[in-house]
Amino acid sequence: GGLSAGASSPLLFNYPEKQRDEILDYLFKPNFGAAFHILKVEIGGDGQSTDGTEASHMHTEDDVNYARGYEWQLMVEAKKRNPAVKLYGLPWAFPAWVGNGSGSPYRYPNLTAAYILKWIQGAKTMYNLDIDYIGIWNERNYDSNYIKLLRSLLDSEGFQNTRIVAPDGSWGIASDILKDPDLAKAVDIIGAHYPGTYSNPTALQTGKPLWASEDYS
Repeated sequence: GGLSAGASSPLLFNYPEKQRDEILDYLFKPNFGAAFHILKVEIGGDGQSTDGTEASHMHTEDDVNYARGYEWQLMVEAKKRNPAVKLYGLPWAFPAWVGNGSGSPYRYPNLTAAYILKWIQGAKTMYNLDIDYIGIWNERNYDSNYIKLLRSLLDSEGFQNTRIVAPDGSWGIASDILKDPDLAKAVDIIGAHYPGTYSNPTALQTGKPLWASEDYS
């Protein structure tokens, strides 16, 4: 799979159309070039996330704009070339209002879950994109109560097929999954970063699919 995050892709759409299309073909066209079958994108959060900042779809709780950022266009172009490409969204940062100024997206989990839901809804209503996988918070701490609340909200809003990948960091969530049946139901896939060729005995015990959800190529 391929990852677009941390301001790694905005210049792509400044290329002349011919060269841009050739690059996109090499990335996503089946049986041609890289032929990525999963595209993971940053959910812009108005925060510096590596090499730059991507705008959020909601600068405030009352502001919704699905024309901001470059990930929408990248997902659309990927799907044009291969309708079977799976789409995966993950926040690197959150606007301050999501935590109501607390600095934590978990302080008011209902706000955070609603914010993520809006992004998934926007992908569908504005671009006819189905988000196959959703993450929690890139390489930061996770919160079991938030994950369970997010799962419940997605199910109630018709997104039962959007699967949750957690935590996009270490294997540490595995022990909590084994102790908490509700968390086990909420998490579909355990995603670890840079595990190389090694898994984790506790993670294996969960019976969940184990992904290197970010790794070296």
